[in-house]
Amino acid sequence: QVQLVESGGGLVQAGGSLRLSCAASGSTFSIDVMRWWRRAPGKQRELVAHISSSGRTFYAESAKGRFIISRDNAKNTVYLQMNSLKPEDTAVYYCNTGILGGGYWGQGTQVTVSS
Repeated sequence: QVQLVESGGGLVQAGGSLRLSCAASGSTFSIDVMRWWRRAPGKQRELVAHISSSGRTFYAESAKGRFIISRDNAKNTVYLQMNSLKPEDTAVYYCNTGILGGGYWGQGTQVTVSS
């Protein structure tokens, strides 16, 4: 079992920045890829970025050039630095690991970007 706890969400003006954190505990030795997803009101869940244990990254087109995913394996923590935020980035952001589309999920953290 893996437990994931996100933090760092909040309200920010357009153009601002936020840094999300996701701390993992439990059977962390089993963790490879860690992902950030988001779900905006009325929209489907979207994969924002992921990072492997070796540091390989993937970004959705909507995140490229603005978001940076990183991880601290010693702390079992993954981060999402979000810059140049737009109102359309407003969503609940979730941390996830395990099989794609399943696995373990955090409770989510709300990010609201005002125009």
